[in-house]
Amino acid sequence: MKKIYTYISFLLLSGVVLAQKPIPADPQTKSIRITNVIIHVGNGTVINNGSVGFKNGKFDFVGENSATTSTSYEITVDGNGKHLYPGFILTNSTIGLREIDAVRATLDYDESGDLTPEVRAITSYNTDSKIIPTIRFNGVLIAQSAPRGGLISGQSSIVQLDAWNWEDAAIKMEDGVHINWPNRNRIIHPNQKDVDENTLKKDRNIAIGKIKDLVERAIMYMKETSHEEYNGKCEALKGLFTGEKNLYLHANTEKDIMESVAYFESVGVKKIVLVGAYEAYKITDFIKQHNVSVIINRIHELPRNEDDDIKLPYRMPKILWDAGILFTFSHDGDMEVMGSRNLPFNAGTTVAYGLEKEQALQLITLNAAKILGIDNQLGSIEVGKDATFFISDGDALDMMTNKLALAYINGRQIQLEDSQYYLYEMYMGKYGLKIK
Repeated sequence: MKKIYTYISFLLLSGVVLAQKPIPADPQTKSIRITNVIIHVGNGTVINNGSVGFKNGKFDFVGENSATTSTSYEITVDGNGKHLYPGFILTNSTIGLREIDAVRATLDYDESGDLTPEVRAITSYNTDSKIIPTIRFNGVLIAQSAPRGGLISGQSSIVQLDAWNWEDAAIKMEDGVHINWPNRNRIIHPNQKDVDENTLKKDRNIAIGKIKDLVERAIMYMKETSHEEYNGKCEALKGLFTGEKNLYLHANTEKDIMESVAYFESVGVKKIVLVGAYEAYKITDFIKQHNVSVIINRIHELPRNEDDDIKLPYRMPKILWDAGILFTFSHDGDMEVMGSRNLPFNAGTTVAYGLEKEQALQLITLNAAKILGIDNQLGSIEVGKDATFFISDGDALDMMTNKLALAYINGRQIQLEDSQYYLYEMYMGKYGLKIK
């Protein structure tokens, strides 16, 4: 009987939480102008006394507050000197595919099998995730939802974070294929008594052979004018050779990066994005020469090698920036989805280690958009681009002052409150305090 009461209590509590789920906003119907704001464009420039105008979900004016426009706006909002930013872009994430790590039924990011390029993250993307509102609250409005596991994990998708279902959320349903290049420096676990260096080397060669075999079969498949049988795996890889899709190449060591990039270039892959790339700082000339962009891991992590500089993860962005490499960073690692709300604060840390503030901002806005191939519509505050942005009371890269006042996706004003906000409000009220 006690279990029954506990279960009923859980359902009632769940009902309260569900009732607090932010409702996706309706499409923009009235033109809006926001005045008196500090515009952080996202490309390194700042308009200190700026104004933006948007209608039908697109910016049609970005400039000085005093400038006049040919458009008369139906709604005018005074920004009161607050900061306006492009929506932050989270790359290489399992957002929407991963909810509670301890509950297997909520995890849908890893497909069975080593070679699954036909798997699409978008069809598993859960718009009702309780985590999504918590990262929107810090300005993350766009995300790349990516599969994990195996040698070829599948295809990632790019989504906006205010939608009823995955069809509404999708910006790009299939933006690229994720391939995990086998690590030559794999460490033997103490429990693996029957494993030695030769076994690891043999297993690695077999794994690389599997990747190459499927890639080369896809090339032959493309050359055939007609197919007796449809091959979903080969079809999924075709976009890598036409430039329609990115190859997200997960590799970390210096030699693995060089080996894998050289192979995929030799077979005609058009766009390569290194993911992880822990030792990219050692081969910046090689990366730049091959015109490869990079998604490094989060800044807030420990060095991986015992002889590394203890501050290497913090210093990495400055090294890559000075080398002229196009890069951004993800929040991959432990607690990656729930910790994704800290994306802007990772960017803020790079300022303490050499980058300018607007450069740090660019990493998670325009740079990320360029790498994902969506910079024609997102990543910066410019006329013609989607009105996906937010207004913060203070510096959005500083956890002490980042407090969102308004947020828009495609010109739709989204709800920022979530269950955590309501709990905060409730307990503030308990002690007679009000949220400022």
